[in-house]
Amino acid sequence: MSFHLTSILYFVVLIITLLPQNSDGSLNPKFEACEAKTCGNNQTISYPFYIEGIQEPFCGYPGFGLSCGNDGFPFLNMSNAKYMIHQIFYNNNSMRVSNAVFSTPNTRSSCLRRTHNLTLSGTRLALAPNQRELILLFGCDMHGKNTIGCSEENKTSSVVAMNREDQNLRFSLMNCKGGVVNVTVEDEVRGVQEALRRGFVLIWTVSDCNKCRNSGGKCGFNTDIFSFRCYCPHDTHARKCSQEKSGNSIVILATGDAFYIFNSRFLILLIPVFAAAGFGVLIIAVYCFRRKLRFIFWKEKSRANQDFEVFLRNYGPLAVRRYSYIEIKKMTNSFKEKLGQGGYGSVFKGKLEDESLVAVKVLNELKGNGEEFINEVGSISKTSHVNIVTLIGFCCEESKKALVYEFMANGSLEKFIFETNNLTDDCQLNCEMLYQIAIGVGRGLEYLHRGCNTRIFHFDIKPHNILLNENFCPKISDFGLAKICPINESVVSMMTARGTIGYIAPEVFCRNIGVVSHKSDVYSYGMMVLEMVGGRKNINVEVDSTSEIYFPYWIYKRLELNQELALRNVVNESEIEKIKKMVLVSLWCIQTNPSHRPTMHRVVEMLEGNVETIQVPPKPFLSSPSTSPHSSPSR
Repeated sequence: MSFHLTSILYFVVLIITLLPQNSDGSLNPKFEACEAKTCGNNQTISYPFYIEGIQEPFCGYPGFGLSCGNDGFPFLNMSNAKYMIHQIFYNNNSMRVSNAVFSTPNTRSSCLRRTHNLTLSGTRLALAPNQRELILLFGCDMHGKNTIGCSEENKTSSVVAMNREDQNLRFSLMNCKGGVVNVTVEDEVRGVQEALRRGFVLIWTVSDCNKCRNSGGKCGFNTDIFSFRCYCPHDTHARKCSQEKSGNSIVILATGDAFYIFNSRFLILLIPVFAAAGFGVLIIAVYCFRRKLRFIFWKEKSRANQDFEVFLRNYGPLAVRRYSYIEIKKMTNSFKEKLGQGGYGSVFKGKLEDESLVAVKVLNELKGNGEEFINEVGSISKTSHVNIVTLIGFCCEESKKALVYEFMANGSLEKFIFETNNLTDDCQLNCEMLYQIAIGVGRGLEYLHRGCNTRIFHFDIKPHNILLNENFCPKISDFGLAKICPINESVVSMMTARGTIGYIAPEVFCRNIGVVSHKSDVYSYGMMVLEMVGGRKNINVEVDSTSEIYFPYWIYKRLELNQELALRNVVNESEIEKIKKMVLVSLWCIQTNPSHRPTMHRVVEMLEGNVETIQVPPKPFLSSPSTSPHSSPSR
């Protein structure tokens, strides 16, 4: 019985694959659109890359859109910076890139221009082996063999390049006032400037294109269902194009020890005869072999899904619901209304069966074992606090992963606090609202650090990850980089730095300063509150003056000289007092030495207390050491 069913099943499948998809012979428009292009320097651009504005986005993987420079080189935007692509090696999925600011001369001055740190978290890119990291320190009054000298505004202001293991790094950090940037270079290149110009090698991990390309197709990606697509000349839904046949080709079908020879045109004539029978046979075959099929599907689960299932077994039943992908599509009306887009994926507005609104984060295909997805579900499902966003449920079906959160009507804090967002007066946050948001986030972090049955360290506190509901109540979100540890432990070990440039505590990327702990979140919180107060980024890369670049240094100077802070939205003495408390507490939070920073419990106490009881802290990170010692408010 099973032998005959298998034979018929093979025969029906063969017939279906021989059927032409486009009888009129016209080419698939997506196949034509995904023809390889260049930017002018003879470097071929094809999947997983596509040239924005020239090629369609469906011709490449999400996040791999390139732009063409005037010199003919393609550029990739990463971490708010442009990276020049020197060469793409499609045979081993790698490319050599360099930050554009190191390859293009600075016409405004002879100084090396600042840039952003490279963050690959949440992308399909990783560093190739044999790369190393340099730390660039700006605004230095020192010289050495790795000093890149420059002058601007009639004063010397050097840039120093150092290795993370350099014993002089801590001293240099305290004597360079222009900020730090971590850069990657090839290990074998000699000379700092040449290494910066040549850049480094990245590798990518996306769906394999070889089968599709070798069968005559062109690779692409369907962003609606987050799935790889092989665009064939006459078929848009294949993994490879080899099944496209035409003419009088002879087909040999082997079944058991018998061989059947057919002319392909004759087979096409037989299709109407076998079509009805084929569906019936398929149903019978599935019924007969359902147990075997179930075992095969289970065996083919991805490693990421297996790891997640192990996590669920170890942690027991979660207090959140598990949704199917069909349910996710239904609640988002087939992903109709997009709320936001990021390297992790997209966020869509949704509605549950009880008509309550939700935000659905649909994740891109994850690299490795999906650690960020496991972190998000594992950490946030353990929380229950008014200042922590509520996770309602999740979806995990092979490559399809989604998180369902409570809907936050006012979005992220980021869009309300920066002057460059050009909000109307009605949309801006007043002093009292900023003060209450700072306290709310502080209480949320205090809860994560000591209010749960486990300790949770967030490691990515920033305005973008603070969401506001309809009453502007703040809630901490995005636990993809979080670390969970027992309640009696306060120190964590990390192989690599995690977080966002401008908010990362110094001990996270320089272990000589101290251990990584809950105090690292305190640092990020302090930097964020300073941005709330100033209405601008703490490190402004668009200005040239060092004193304007680092906002904490500027505001500390005004406190030191007892000058007015001259900040926006402050109209009376009560508001001046609240803003001053926020500033003083923030400057304590961003102390270089983690042991000098307060706990989040102490932070909330100081914010809710009297401003006269708060001492002025030492100068902030990356400025000269204070001449008079101050006691730490830690508890």
